[in-house]
Amino acid sequence: MPLRLLLVRHGQSSFNVEHRVQGRDDRSSLTELGQRQATASGAALRPLSLQAVYSSPLRRAEQTATLLLAAQGGGLIATLDDDLLEVDLEPWSGLLVSELRQRFPEQHRLWRQSPEQLELRRGDGSVYRPIVELMAQARRFLDRLLQRFTDPSVDETVTVLVVAHNAILRCLILNLLSLPGGGFQRLRLDNASLSVFNIAPGGDGAGEVQIESLNGTAHLGEGLPAKGAGPRLLLVRHGETDWNRQGRFQGQIDIPLNPQGRHQAEAAGRCLTSEPIQRAYTSSMARPRQTAELILANRAGIPLTSLRGLVEIGHGLWEGELEEAIARGWPELLAAWKRAPDTVQMPEGENLQEVWDRSISTIRTIAGSLADSESALVVAHDAVNKTILCALLGLSPADIWMVKQGNGGVSVIDFPADPAHSAPVVTCLNLTAHLGGVLDRTAAGAL
Repeated sequence: MPLRLLLVRHGQSSFNVEHRVQGRDDRSSLTELGQRQATASGAALRPLSLQAVYSSPLRRAEQTATLLLAAQGGGLIATLDDDLLEVDLEPWSGLLVSELRQRFPEQHRLWRQSPEQLELRRGDGSVYRPIVELMAQARRFLDRLLQRFTDPSVDETVTVLVVAHNAILRCLILNLLSLPGGGFQRLRLDNASLSVFNIAPGGDGAGEVQIESLNGTAHLGEGLPAKGAGPRLLLVRHGETDWNRQGRFQGQIDIPLNPQGRHQAEAAGRCLTSEPIQRAYTSSMARPRQTAELILANRAGIPLTSLRGLVEIGHGLWEGELEEAIARGWPELLAAWKRAPDTVQMPEGENLQEVWDRSISTIRTIAGSLADSESALVVAHDAVNKTILCALLGLSPADIWMVKQGNGGVSVIDFPADPAHSAPVVTCLNLTAHLGGVLDRTAAGAL
């Protein structure tokens, strides 16, 4: 049975407000805002049928789970699981972040730049690596979860909710994506945020994983998460076309938006209303340009630049065809495209490495041209956006099916003010709540 995994971080806590290190310290509890966030999360999940709920036993997470489930109305009670405990930062717990920086400057720097290398000393004198331990803890939880809830012989999707903490949820995500602890700082999870993962059962027991969305906060009635210290890119996939709806391969054939696609673009514009945008970039094709123009319709004076590096993958002879026709003409190549897309050279078209190279080069050029205070809108295509997001997460061209990009979906990338010492952060990925509901219901058509 396929597994839909919902990850929710606890609501705002007293230590969050005070800017204290929490770790496994259990003196922190939800603020009034945190309680409202938990209730709002439950209301957003009300249309979904949950089969199981797990929570960290720490008070701030357990309170979040209790309030969420009461608002969700499904009658479930969360199972408390010690493998969802937050990262163990014993010698730091309870300290103000400002005190931490002053008393342990080198360790704090390592935590910010390479947390998987950080070593701390417990009260008993033993030395340990918090993120290394947490990655193993996350793996234990996932192994038990997948063993229970993924069964290749059952088709019905099971939905499981996990309520926990910032660091353990990041480590769960890294394990799901088969990434090392070094990717810890590439992710961001805000209080009461919702992330959605789809896991199809596999013969090896691990399954195939897809990020449907990451760090969604629209259900809280807020705008996007606050911008970081450096430039921000707002990465949007174009709205729907008739060929998306039909499942026809578009590639570089210039198909315009259909009415639904225009509605999606307008909704993306409303989603970004509170975001300052200084510049905008689009693929040179009609569907992303139309999307960008609709997003910017109520904003005057923002230059919109078309870039060849953002055009969709060239499918060559596949363009204009439905999957059934491609299956008849190129059965082995289509099977390889689904199984190992990085190995495929499209007949008279491109391969993924070519798309990867030009899209990553283009996005780096855009980010490098922005001042730290600036944000840019970038509207492109499914494969282009997937390669960009895979690269930023530390994935490879072979992994593009791990990332979902719905028509009109919004992703947010925050670049560091000091690129030499910090990596870009994927702040949000494939937000589609502005199109209705917490799940991505956009067309599942071909590229």
